[in-house]
Amino acid sequence: VPELPRVDLFVTTADPVLEPPTITVNTVLSLLALDYPVNKLACYVSDDGCSVFTFYGLLEASKFAKFWVPFCKKYNIQVRAPFRYFSEVTKSEDSQQFKQEWILMKDMYDNLCQKIEDVTRNPSSFQFEGEFAVFLNTEKRNHPSIIKVILDGLSDGLPHLIYVSREKRPKYEHNYKGGAMNVLTRVSGLMTNAPFMLNVDCDMFVNNPKIIQHAICILVDSKNGKDVAFVQCFQQFYDGIKDDPFGNQWVAAFEYIIRGMAGLQGPHYCGTNTIHRRYAIYGKISGDPEFNREMGWVYGSITEDVPTGLNIHRKGWRSEPITPDPTAFMGCAPGGLLTTMVQQKRWGSGLTVVFFSKHSPVMGILFVSYAALVAYCIITNTNIFPKGLGLWIPLTLFGIYTIHTLQEYLSKGLSIRCWWNNQRMITMRSTSVWFIGFLSAMVKLLGISDTVFEVTQKENPTSGAAAGDDANAGRFTFDESPNFVIGTTILLVQLTALVVKILGVQLEAHSGNGCGIGCSKPTRSEPEPTSGPRRSEPKLAASEAQTF
Repeated sequence: VPELPRVDLFVTTADPVLEPPTITVNTVLSLLALDYPVNKLACYVSDDGCSVFTFYGLLEASKFAKFWVPFCKKYNIQVRAPFRYFSEVTKSEDSQQFKQEWILMKDMYDNLCQKIEDVTRNPSSFQFEGEFAVFLNTEKRNHPSIIKVILDGLSDGLPHLIYVSREKRPKYEHNYKGGAMNVLTRVSGLMTNAPFMLNVDCDMFVNNPKIIQHAICILVDSKNGKDVAFVQCFQQFYDGIKDDPFGNQWVAAFEYIIRGMAGLQGPHYCGTNTIHRRYAIYGKISGDPEFNREMGWVYGSITEDVPTGLNIHRKGWRSEPITPDPTAFMGCAPGGLLTTMVQQKRWGSGLTVVFFSKHSPVMGILFVSYAALVAYCIITNTNIFPKGLGLWIPLTLFGIYTIHTLQEYLSKGLSIRCWWNNQRMITMRSTSVWFIGFLSAMVKLLGISDTVFEVTQKENPTSGAAAGDDANAGRFTFDESPNFVIGTTILLVQLTALVVKILGVQLEAHSGNGCGIGCSKPTRSEPEPTSGPRRSEPKLAASEAQTF
């Protein structure tokens, strides 16, 4: 179709252990099977871990794609990530031919997964020959650039598929995901140079095969689309645990906050599930500026999406949210408490750096200070809130906030338990990993140490039972991780304050007027002496009293 523009597809992965190759393979297969002309698509996979197993998985997946993509388009399959599609059995009303092909496809997919699993379980037996020889003696943070064209987009009837692992050296800053995205932008600009670019994380597979058409309709709109830099699809997750015990599914947040930002310049860039206008990423360049300062993904923070989105909006571009039915992309939310905390700490550190840059979860230090202040006031027998009618001000604000947030959850069909779990997790992450992230950012800004990028662990996809069937799903597991130190310390301080209050061994309060935060409780005034003559007060004349 000559009228449709070309689109480059970017997939990023960073660690073959925390992000197993099977996850990346499923995302790539869903992209190759998009309902879009194959000669208009090119898929680039950035492997920041320089893993031969990721490349091996993509190479084997390209062979499977020659059968999988035609099967999806022949039967108009909606979910085109194999692990999700094969999690459901065929229906009785399906034709016999379809059932036979379904069984054949599933056997081929199971064989693909088995091959990938075999090489990852026995890395010592892998033969670094032929296409794999370039990976010999490479290290994750010390290797040359590796670019491999797996599918050329001509002879196979499939989109281009290109593997990219950028050069890394120990003494040079690689700028995390922002650096990887800039490399993909440059490489694709030289090879296919599509006017639009889709970027997804390795675990965000395509759930709506027509999502590119939906986004392009907005970007090429002659009336309102010229100033749209990117179209943002919300992050939604499959097999979410009931009532969201870890508070990481973000249903209400995306519905009310991100969608609500459409009235401004549009939603902020979320780092994934985004269709960009290449020209907006490049920007208007005058002179000879550095690529990452005037164009491309902005460096300086491990949450590269926030400063990049702010920089795009600062130049006057708009963004648009898009919520097609069915959902555009689906991913896996962190499946445990520690994984959730690691993710939140990374976000907290990155956002704090953004807050103190020229372009935040400073709430982390505020929550910790508030939690410590309550215990301090109990132990020292002082007040944190104003007395009298003034006390109704914070109580009223708290009540309004509680009712409003609860109404948001209920209006989306979520349970009260889900609302409670999310409020609980807000407190937990604010008083623990956000504060740790804040300290980490301060250490970086002071030049003492650099920030460590921690990849969020993804669960290896299976076509078996859902996560909700796990008896341990949603349980909080605590270990020796430093992510729990701050929260545990605050809990012990609060318990100590309660014991002090119950035993009545609080410190003696000093005089004060009880005006509010940190003010002591007023002491009872001393009685006047009963002995001795009392000095009589002078009486006012009637005229003076009236004047007064």
